[in-house]
Amino acid sequence: MIKAVRGTRDLLPPETALWNFVESAVRDVFRAYNFQEIRTPIFEATELFARGVGEETDIVSKEMFTWEDGERFNEKKMIDEWVTGNESSDRSHVQLERVNVNPNPPFQVEGVQLHVTRGLGDPSRPWAGAVGSREEFVAFAPRISPDAIAALKKALTIARSQYANQFSGHQILPRLVVPDAATKNYSSLDTEGIEVEGFAGNFFSSSQSLTLRPEGTAGIVRAYIEHNLETRGLNKLFCIGPMFRRERPQKGRYRQFYQIDAEVIGPASAGSDSPARDAEVLEMLAALLDRLGIKGWTLELNSVGSASDRARFNVALRAALVPVVDQMCSDCKRRAETNPLRVFDCKVPEDQPIIEKLPRISQFLDNDSRQHFEAVQEILTRVGVPFTLNDRLVRGLDYYTRTAFEFTHGALGAQNAILGGGRYDGLSEALGGPAAPGIGFAIGEDRLVMSLQEATPAESVIKRPDVYIAALGAGMNGEAARLARELRRHDLVVDLGDETFRLKKSFEGATKAGAKYILIVGENEVNADAFALKNLATGEQVSVPRGELARKIQER
Repeated sequence: MIKAVRGTRDLLPPETALWNFVESAVRDVFRAYNFQEIRTPIFEATELFARGVGEETDIVSKEMFTWEDGERFNEKKMIDEWVTGNESSDRSHVQLERVNVNPNPPFQVEGVQLHVTRGLGDPSRPWAGAVGSREEFVAFAPRISPDAIAALKKALTIARSQYANQFSGHQILPRLVVPDAATKNYSSLDTEGIEVEGFAGNFFSSSQSLTLRPEGTAGIVRAYIEHNLETRGLNKLFCIGPMFRRERPQKGRYRQFYQIDAEVIGPASAGSDSPARDAEVLEMLAALLDRLGIKGWTLELNSVGSASDRARFNVALRAALVPVVDQMCSDCKRRAETNPLRVFDCKVPEDQPIIEKLPRISQFLDNDSRQHFEAVQEILTRVGVPFTLNDRLVRGLDYYTRTAFEFTHGALGAQNAILGGGRYDGLSEALGGPAAPGIGFAIGEDRLVMSLQEATPAESVIKRPDVYIAALGAGMNGEAARLARELRRHDLVVDLGDETFRLKKSFEGATKAGAKYILIVGENEVNADAFALKNLATGEQVSVPRGELARKIQER
């Protein structure tokens, strides 16, 4: 039996009802704060994450699913060079062995790129009309393949049948142009009368490294740059979808996992660098967790400063690590060399006493960073969002600046973060875009759902059928389906039995589905246009005319 790959899982009913409950609440809350949805590809160029997330982060160095896309055939380059090398120098008429490129054939045939006229005959009589000519349908391909041959044959058939007037009496030659190297190993393939031409040149671009997205922010900022979203002013964007990391599976962590990602980004003139944006995002997250019924969450807050703050801090941190790094774990030894700030991510118990004595970024904040952080705290206090300061908190991605935060919850064990995020004022510029301060966060949806399960079991949010329709007797399936259609127009959830079921089996099906009512549709009921409706909880049964069924079922 083939099973799901380790680190992945199937989400099944009724658990998916809880996921839908979460996502519906997310959309409702985000809508109240004027966030709009964006959908980006699940894979991007690897360079995006190397530049955006940071080459020395654990995500990029150890956890990404990356592959080479292979060489890509540059068809346009081959066509341009082939036409340039073969076209007639005198476009007034066709010259010997030179081609005039005609407009593409008036018919559409996939795989045929050019319709050309090539001169033949006596080179001593070069005036217009004196040189014989033939028509050619030309296709360009990276290799000689049955598909390319079939496309050219199809073009010939269409030309001679549907366009006989245009091509009547013309010699038509199908030609397949491929790179020189491709002509050396096709002897076993029947080209079926098609002339194959090897054309010299390099028509392959180098392979591209692609990566399944390990996080959402870099892709959203890439889209912001690519589509000039700065012209919209302040952008409030969110996405919901799968992410991928090659990490050791543990409670609430999977290799394919789901994130709810939101970003506020735009030019500084639109207020994107204001501490009010940070506070609004944090207040929105508090409102979301409260809306979902998650109790006992903790907001941990820190400032990781500006780029210049971090540069000063890194100098001091490197110096403090020199005498102690040999006593630390292998990851900390590597991080001390490549990116010392990541040392604070360490969870190895033996390293914690050493880390507690290291300098803190809060000691190196300049006035602007300090004032920004104090303003965020003041607004949160005014709106009643509780928080604790944690000067050890750093985010695991290189693009963060100033405000950094995590929401944690005790139901998740040692790895207790539900969500995290922060400000990234230089990310757009690092990716080649305009200055675009921003702040965002990612919610681990798997872990968020896990933290909900005790207080809000899936059974409590699943939408059960309002009514189960039991068709009794031959020919009743159609009547039951008709009635179901009418009831569903009133936004009722309707489940259908089958005319082959005995009444006892229909009752069992209705009970198992969790339906509130069972509706009997038999020949007598259809003739009377009134149907037996039974409340499965109370046992009450009444006969209800067709026109009153929806109202009766909707009664609570």
